[in-house]
This record gives sequence, C-alpha cells and structure tokens, in this order.
Amino acid sequence: MPIRIPDDLPARKTLEDEGVNVMDSSRAARQDIRPLEIGLLNLMPNKERTETQFTRLIGSTPLQVDLTLVRVTEHQSKNTPEDYLNSFYSTWEEVRNRKFDGFIVTGAPIANIPFEEVRYWPEMLDIMDWTQTNVHHTMFICWGAQAALHHFHGTKRYRMAEKAFGVFRHEVVNTRSPYLRGFSDSPMIPVSRYNDIDRTTLGPDLEVLIDNPDIGISMLGDEKHRAVHFLNHLEYDNRSLADEYDRDISAGLTTPPPANLFPNGDTTATPENRWRSHAHLLFQNWINEIYQTTPYDMAEIGYETSKTGA
Repeated sequence: MPIRIPDDLPARKTLEDEGVNVMDSSRAARQDIRPLEIGLLNLMPNKERTETQFTRLIGSTPLQVDLTLVRVTEHQSKNTPEDYLNSFYSTWEEVRNRKFDGFIVTGAPIANIPFEEVRYWPEMLDIMDWTQTNVHHTMFICWGAQAALHHFHGTKRYRMAEKAFGVFRHEVVNTRSPYLRGFSDSPMIPVSRYNDIDRTTLGPDLEVLIDNPDIGISMLGDEKHRAVHFLNHLEYDNRSLADEYDRDISAGLTTPPPANLFPNGDTTATPENRWRSHAHLLFQNWINEIYQTTPYDMAEIGYETSKTGA
C-alpha cells in the first residue's frame, strides 16, 4: 500500500518517477484501515534531499503510512527557505501532543560539537524523552543515534584517527532480529563519520545487531526504549557520498575518495549502489514490526509493554 505525503511536496515527483506508490489526501480519506502514523524529524540542512531518501524507503512498504515531516522549533534553517518549511513541515511544538506509531530522528552535520553545546540540545532532550511517552518505536540515525545513546545510556563517543568514509562490509550479529529478516550475512553499508562509539560504555540494555570491528558498530537494538540506533546511512542514494567528497575537495580538504563507491576507484565514474536492497529491507522490516506490535488505539501508545524484539 502507498505512503501519503503532502500533495505538493517536491519529493512526490521523484518518488512517482521511481514507481513508488504515493497516495493523495482524497484517496487516503476513502481507506477504511488505520494508517500507520510515522514522523520524520529532519535535522539535515538539505531538507528536500533527506526527506526524499527516507520517503523512498518508507513508501516501499505494502502498508498505508501517513508521514509527518517535523523540524526542531528552536532552530532557523540556513539552507531551506522558510516558506518551504512552513508549507511541508510541522515544528515539534506543533506535534508534541500527538502520538506516532514510528518516529525517525535523522543525523545532523554537527559531529564536532559537544552535545550540550548544540544550540537546540535542550529541545532534543525534550524530544528524546517525548518518544518514550508518545511514540511506539523510534529509529535514531547517525548523530541522532549518538545523541540518544548519550542521553538514554550515558554512552561515550570518541574522535577516530581518520574519517570513516565509504561503503564497507559489515557483519549481521543477530540474525534473529525482526529488523534484519532477510539480510545477507555481510551487507555493504555507507559510512560517513568522524566519531565512533566507545564499546566499553555500552550498557546491558543495548544489543549489537550489525558490526564492523574496524569501522565500528553500525546498529544497536534498544528494547528498553523501544528504539533502534543506526549509526551509518543505509538511506543514502548513490550520489550522497560522492557529493560529500566533491564538497570536501572544493573546500580544499584532502579527503580521500570514499572507499568501495566508484567502479575501479574512478571518481569520474557513476557511483555503484551496493546497499539499496538492504536499505529497503530494513525499513520494510521496521515498519512491519511496528504494524505487528503497535496498539490499534493510538491513545495507548507510550503505555504499552514493549513487544518489539531487538
């Protein structure tokens, strides 16, 4: 079944061109099943690109999903016009009294700033606590995952000797996790980060689901907080790492080309997408698990006993 997004959202045309089943508001109103309510807190500066990446994956589910795009209230975007944000996004203050079956918190390009010095950190603290009362299951991505691990578990991060940058083979540690059904044993996953998680600070409430001993942990299950933490970027399209590399070179940085992205290492060639199928599989599994476990009465969300397994 389709995903319902705002009728005029620019991502709609891209998704329709790719064959994603997108539903308009009038058609959605005629459906007699309860759609899943999923929120996307988009912390990335290029809102349109990021929302397209996530809606592409959410929209591949056979279930009907109502997607709400959310932004932090206490932050003025420098890269997205205010008219665009007012047209397609709700602030967290505007949705804080709502309940969601699923909620996604994206990464943010603020890896070098201590959490407590991030300008909207007080609001992030409220949002993370709010997921425990108003959201059935949350997926924290990249910086969002680091922030949630820091807040909920006191997990420490550290600066790596060099940036982990490229597409790397990982190991599926828990093949029985409902979120990893159908995954191959060693999926390729895009990575772009300067920080890694200190494994010695992982508490007993966290379970490593996907790992790479050289690049770092990729995914953690957090049943206590009805969450998964994905530290890398399966949502990326085939140009995401390449464009980041081009920006670094244009800025005069000596960033090496992303590993295992370009055919034969040729940075003029079209990047190869070696992770697309696993990206779709992860989000379909996540949404299916939400569908199987979320209360039909949304008023019960936040009070239910967690039935989701990590």
